[in-house]
Amino acid sequence: MTNKFSNPAGLAVPNGFSLVARTTGRTTLIVAGQVAYDSTGAIVGMGDLAVQTDQVYRNIQTALAAHGASMNDVVKTTLFVRDLSPDKVGIIRRARAAYISNDQPPASTMVGVSSLSKPELLLEVEATAVID
Repeated sequence: MTNKFSNPAGLAVPNGFSLVARTTGRTTLIVAGQVAYDSTGAIVGMGDLAVQTDQVYRNIQTALAAHGASMNDVVKTTLFVRDLSPDKVGIIRRARAAYISNDQPPASTMVGVSSLSKPELLLEVEATAVID
């Protein structure tokens, strides 16, 4: 299996994600939106977007590992950010850097939303991974 990420000529070069993900894998894992819950269901990082982002990506990593996948297998993410602003984009990018390849980042969409399922939650992320 191979995942190849590209930014085709003629399109603006993105910052922190790839525009296209091409895969030859056979199994697709779709990870439902993850929020900053720990394993007991408690919210981690009240009011701290960086801490919540770290928890969200740890949750995605755990979900993938349960099926023999890693963050390197992620081809697409969708981020839902409460009250999105340029400052919040930077905080998220710095916090997720430990989980997402700088050289081959997945295709990604970031959407600002007015609220999530609980007012204490600042971020929700869906992920799609492809493995053999």
